[in-house]
Amino acid sequence: MRVITGIARGRKLKELPGLETRPTTDKVKESVFNIVQFDIEGRQVLDLFAGTGQMGIEALSRGAAFCTFVDLRKEAAAVVRENLAHTRLADSAKVIQGDYLAFLTGCREKFDLVFLDPPYNKGILEKALETIAKIDIMTENGIIVCESAAESVLPELEGPYEKGREYRYGKIKLTLYHRTVGNRM
Repeated sequence: MRVITGIARGRKLKELPGLETRPTTDKVKESVFNIVQFDIEGRQVLDLFAGTGQMGIEALSRGAAFCTFVDLRKEAAAVVRENLAHTRLADSAKVIQGDYLAFLTGCREKFDLVFLDPPYNKGILEKALETIAKIDIMTENGIIVCESAAESVLPELEGPYEKGREYRYGKIKLTLYHRTVGNRM
């Protein structure tokens, strides 16, 4: 697992041992960043189920202003910190070890770009989406990128949030949500 492009291009990222973390494949990661490439520079990013931190680190490498990484597991938070130090991006990041719902309900920040890639088929993704929309932590025209199993059907959200395009990559599906201002899609 490496950083694809930007100031940390080519740097290897440490992975978590075991099967509890399912890292985003390079193909899917590259596709995500092709989709949002014009929505990264100078933006505030949230990597909510951070795992190794590869999505947020890729965003920082490509010019995001700041990224908040959240993961419940102590070992995941430690790996994110190591990967940030290795890529020399730690000054543009904050790592929080804690529950996603506790983070969201206490959140007082607004984000331009959010990555959601929780464990599949456990209802966590849907709960995170509903909570994000309810407490409205996205900036105008903010984007939420969700990774799920291809067969998952993700919910429509209350306005001003709109479900956008879906992209399929084998057994994986990416779904985009936008916080709209007027008609965006």
